[in-house]
Amino acid sequence: MSIITLTTDFGTKDHFVGAIKGTIYSELPDARIVDISHHISPFNITETAYILKNAYKSFPEGSIHIIGVDSELNEENKHIALKLDNHYFICPNNGVISLLASEIKPEKIVEINIHDRVETSFPVLHVFVKVACHIARGGTLEVIGKLIPEFKKIVELQPTLSPDNKTIYGNIIYVDNYGNSISNINKKLFNDIGKGRKFEVLANKYIFTTIYNKYSDIVDFSLSKDQRQKDGSRLALFNSANYLEIAVYRSNLNTVGGAASLLGLNYRDVITVKFL
Repeated sequence: MSIITLTTDFGTKDHFVGAIKGTIYSELPDARIVDISHHISPFNITETAYILKNAYKSFPEGSIHIIGVDSELNEENKHIALKLDNHYFICPNNGVISLLASEIKPEKIVEINIHDRVETSFPVLHVFVKVACHIARGGTLEVIGKLIPEFKKIVELQPTLSPDNKTIYGNIIYVDNYGNSISNINKKLFNDIGKGRKFEVLANKYIFTTIYNKYSDIVDFSLSKDQRQKDGSRLALFNSANYLEIAVYRSNLNTVGGAASLLGLNYRDVITVKFL
């Protein structure tokens, strides 16, 4: 039985997530359900794409991913199901797929058309779950929708270059659970443009001239503990997804704070890399 993952902005206070899981188990008692996240910022497509892009590839091929963010059906927000990168995605056609897999062409896309058989104001529960269970049983996409040539494409918060290729202008696209601020500047772009040159990373009023590979690289362990970098020191690094991140060492939003709160780096804020 395929794994079914859930990514939503529903939170865990209300009944929504429990109802979705219960309905899946009612249809497929031996289903395997994995929560990727239910704490996406409401209606935030960019954040949804960032989280899912860095999670779905860890699952076996054939996994089915339900995306319940900005999912209300209307004339401008149809529902689609597709096979992409040997995974299945069921989601609104709101551009999230174009951010999730901009360089991967889907094998097949359908616009879901079973809504006339289901009266609902909760499409993730009554429509997306039915589609996911259909696929998990080995059903084809054509049975639950009509083939369409492409999904909606949006371009949001893409890094840009100065005319002389000496500066990358990016934006914060995600703030994680520790308050670390993650930009849309990836390591490949940095290396391709930088070509080994010295640089300055400008984030708000702060300047970084070193980019680390992991958080603890900022600590000089040859020094005694009382001489080392303390919790709360700011740093830049390429995170596990290879995106440029501005962080606070051993950040804790309840104590020392995080980059978003201490440095004022929030969603959509500008971050700049200048090569010298």
